[in-house]
Amino acid sequence: MAPVNLLLLEAADFREDGTAELRGHAARHVREVLRARPGNSLRVGRAGGAVGSAEVLRCEAETVVLRVHLDAAPPARPGVDVLLAMPRPKVLRRVLASAAALGVDRLVLLNAARVEKSYFLSPVLTPARTAAALRDGLEQARDTQAPEVHVFERFRPFVEDRLEGLLGPGTRLLLDPGPESLAPALPQQGRVALAIGPEGGWVPFERELLQAQGFVRVCFGPRTLRVEAVLPYALGWLLGSRAQGTKHGKVSSSAAVP
Repeated sequence: MAPVNLLLLEAADFREDGTAELRGHAARHVREVLRARPGNSLRVGRAGGAVGSAEVLRCEAETVVLRVHLDAAPPARPGVDVLLAMPRPKVLRRVLASAAALGVDRLVLLNAARVEKSYFLSPVLTPARTAAALRDGLEQARDTQAPEVHVFERFRPFVEDRLEGLLGPGTRLLLDPGPESLAPALPQQGRVALAIGPEGGWVPFERELLQAQGFVRVCFGPRTLRVEAVLPYALGWLLGSRAQGTKHGKVSSSAAVP
């Protein structure tokens, strides 16, 4: 168990007097991993809210009591939604944590032709395990706002009937492998949706259906990356392009996305 960068407090942790009382796993983490003692200060944040610090008032066998002071906003969000072909179960937890750490607003886990149906039976998709994975990412990044997670087992009905209402307006990018680097000019503001396929790539039917919904193909070159590498790579490229005010349609990297 690694120390967290920020202790995320839930609404139920707060008492009427403004202090917070931790029990169970959170209290053990404070005692045994952070080795906190009365008088120590911890970085904390309220789920969905502000971040700040907390003084340890009591650290007992079953409970930890904190005096909380929240005075800062969590990290700015990049305004990104991700449509992701359902990854293998052993990868899914890492993807959930990464999405939370990177500030993704919505993560849509989607079926595709090259996705095994059994992936949708993963225990990581149970609410408790999904929440735990998202929490890990938030505490790593010192953030408090978890992504919305949506799961759709039918590709075409989602794309044709649900996608527009869920995502709304914005730039839509379809990440796809290709021999040449190709990327569209990006607006400096506004929301962006990234569609990331399985490690075998989107099949032509899926690519065409997404393009019919306004997704523009993006290629980063001939290399095929694992799913857990694509998400941070693509977001890094997106934020870097915006920061540099990219005006052209070429990128210098030779990496590719599946």
